[in-house]
Amino acid sequence: MNLKNLVILASCVAVVSSCKNGKLFGKKPESSAVTGWNYNDKNMGGYQVSSEKEQRTGPGLVFVQGGTFTMGATEEDVMSDWNNIPRRVTVNSFYIDRTEVANVHYREYLYWVNNVFDGDEYKAVRDGALPDTLCWRSELAYNEPLVEYYFRHPSYNYYPVVGVSWKQAHDFCLWRSDRVNEKALVDRGFINKNSLKNIQGLGQENFNTKAYLMGEYQPTPGTAAKSKKNPLKNPNGTPRTQVTFEDGILFPNYRLPTEAEWEYAALGYINQNPLPSTKDSKRGEELIANKQVYSWSQNTNGLRDERRGSWQGTFLANFKRGSGDNMGVAGGLNDNAVYTSSVTSFFPNGFGLYNMSGNVSEWVEDVYRPLSPQDVNDVAPFRGNKFSTMDMGKENKPERDSLGRIKYRDVTDEESKNRRNYQKGDVINYLDGDSLIAGISYGYGKTTLISDHSRVIKGGSWNDRAYWLSPGTRRFMEEDQSSSTVGFRCAMDRVGSAAGNGRKTGISYKQRKQNVRKQ
Repeated sequence: MNLKNLVILASCVAVVSSCKNGKLFGKKPESSAVTGWNYNDKNMGGYQVSSEKEQRTGPGLVFVQGGTFTMGATEEDVMSDWNNIPRRVTVNSFYIDRTEVANVHYREYLYWVNNVFDGDEYKAVRDGALPDTLCWRSELAYNEPLVEYYFRHPSYNYYPVVGVSWKQAHDFCLWRSDRVNEKALVDRGFINKNSLKNIQGLGQENFNTKAYLMGEYQPTPGTAAKSKKNPLKNPNGTPRTQVTFEDGILFPNYRLPTEAEWEYAALGYINQNPLPSTKDSKRGEELIANKQVYSWSQNTNGLRDERRGSWQGTFLANFKRGSGDNMGVAGGLNDNAVYTSSVTSFFPNGFGLYNMSGNVSEWVEDVYRPLSPQDVNDVAPFRGNKFSTMDMGKENKPERDSLGRIKYRDVTDEESKNRRNYQKGDVINYLDGDSLIAGISYGYGKTTLISDHSRVIKGGSWNDRAYWLSPGTRRFMEEDQSSSTVGFRCAMDRVGSAAGNGRKTGISYKQRKQNVRKQ
């Protein structure tokens, strides 16, 4: 044996030896800084720590780095509503859909509902998910073609879905969360891939993220779950088939954005603070140079693009220019749309989001109150909290409802009275002025159109004048109503660093050697 082969053999022996000792190329297993015990080591208790370090971006979403901004009116309050008083707030980082939810996306939802809940006992579920196509009708306009074709015809596949109530949009978000998480588990091999094609008549036995995590839903494991290469282990070192949220594989839930999130994302101020580097030591200038009026004011190319020809003066949103003018003159149409337009039409804003001004107004999560901008917190402002907890059954374990979802119940005032951070379970009306005097409340239908079921809608629509295109404007509608001018897009919580993947929380400084006096 020559010297070269001898060196190779010795190296292989060293590698095998290090692997047997739980080390590879001298790398020590990660250990606890408080106990010294190794993580992911069956010989030290088998406590598992995930190798997933960052949150992945869910399908259709764009990361929005949070920050401070002035929420509220930019222009004069021409409607005299006095409901969008300017106030500086901070929004946490989050994810939001690049586009509005389109007809083809909502029809995908209906297809799933009709297949999974195909029994007669689920007729109300199927009917309750249908959008209201009659929202296009008008007493003095010929809109019947839209009633008949807008939602179903493939020509409108990627036009925003309308006629959807806040409740239906909320349910769509729940459905989307479960489908994305189910596919994430299938892709990793923890659920059998055949489960995605065998959905007919599942009813209650469909995949639900919370039910899965609580052990109330048991899917057929995939091939990778029982493989020795499975990175998830039981304490004894055998492959673990059940995924937990701590493993970092599952996504947080999709939901509707809060009003503050929606408005912040629409303004896209990040273009005024471009990041010079992905390193933690580099950042923008922390400027808000202009209090812009519309979402496109600070797009990535400014208002001209000389390389491809100027588009100064062209319409940057789908809206109504004036009375009787919804798209301009034949041969010179201004926005090329009499009603809605494609969800990817016009130029995206600073965060890469389409149609944050115009096309359709959008549902957000908040309950509407005229003075919410003055009442809510400085950080992550939101009105609409109604706290809940899992409804533990007779056996003190969570139960599923007829749709396969874990049952929840409202938190009672008795359960909350001794807490310091909140004393009531339902705080929709907290500090809104109607509870300061005993017996006084919003008289919905008598003295006001505002109720506890009024939800905020943001952004102007195809049938609105330019004033409503400003992200600071706000209106409301009852959560069980719908309109031909209102659609929605989904959002998702950001976990981990608010600065984004690859960036640490806080500011990291280089460590310097210090002279330590020995005792």
